[in-house]
Amino acid sequence: MSTQSSKDLLNSFKLTGKTAMVTGAGKGIGRACAELLAEAGAKVIAVARTAADLEVLEQTFPNQIETWVNDVTKDAFLARVAGLDTLDILVNNVGTNKPQPFLDVDSDVLDMLLNINVRSAFLTAQAAARVMVKQGSGSIIHMSSQMGHVGAKNRTVYCTTKHAIEGLTKSMAVELSALGVRTNSVAPTFIETALTKPMFEDEGFTKDTMSRLPIGRVGQVNEVAAAVLFLASDASSMITGDSLKVDGGWTAV
Repeated sequence: MSTQSSKDLLNSFKLTGKTAMVTGAGKGIGRACAELLAEAGAKVIAVARTAADLEVLEQTFPNQIETWVNDVTKDAFLARVAGLDTLDILVNNVGTNKPQPFLDVDSDVLDMLLNINVRSAFLTAQAAARVMVKQGSGSIIHMSSQMGHVGAKNRTVYCTTKHAIEGLTKSMAVELSALGVRTNSVAPTFIETALTKPMFEDEGFTKDTMSRLPIGRVGQVNEVAAAVLFLASDASSMITGDSLKVDGGWTAV
């Protein structure tokens, strides 16, 4: 049995020489993840549907971040992933939500969330894992949610999709770990982004949300990115099939 020095352990957080892909990298959590992985030394492929959303990343990290304007639900994106020579890290971050009461959920919303949150995540992970298995190493991080561990009113479809991601994470870990590929998830609570800002303009929603957060505040994108960096790095080399909750204690109540 070998032991690491403190210097070696600190170095294990660095991603120098590694290639990472972050989907949904144009805004919010995805952008924060792409930036932090690049700062840790990785060459990052940042994927989003809108070129304008990727411009800041490209300008800030001109030598480290490569941008792909792709829709992750399309075959063209999957083919592009399959064509990579190497891929060490996947942050499978694309996802969406449209809250509706269970009795009012329409089939279009159901199909949309299943397609984006589950089907595209599954196929993206599969394409990335095929590259990683060939090289004998890799770390896949699914962006889940605290709603992948609990239920919530008006979020039955979203909860369904995120529980599916947690199941996918565990099953992939069981199957791929022996092939050198680790799979984990990060499960955030409500994070302060442009997407969630309108929600917190509702006093009732804000009061209810804060009452469920023992830490007393909503999360920040950099706090989610830090969890992703840990799982992407060799510092988490013994961790697979797990979910790292960045939920301020929501699921502990």
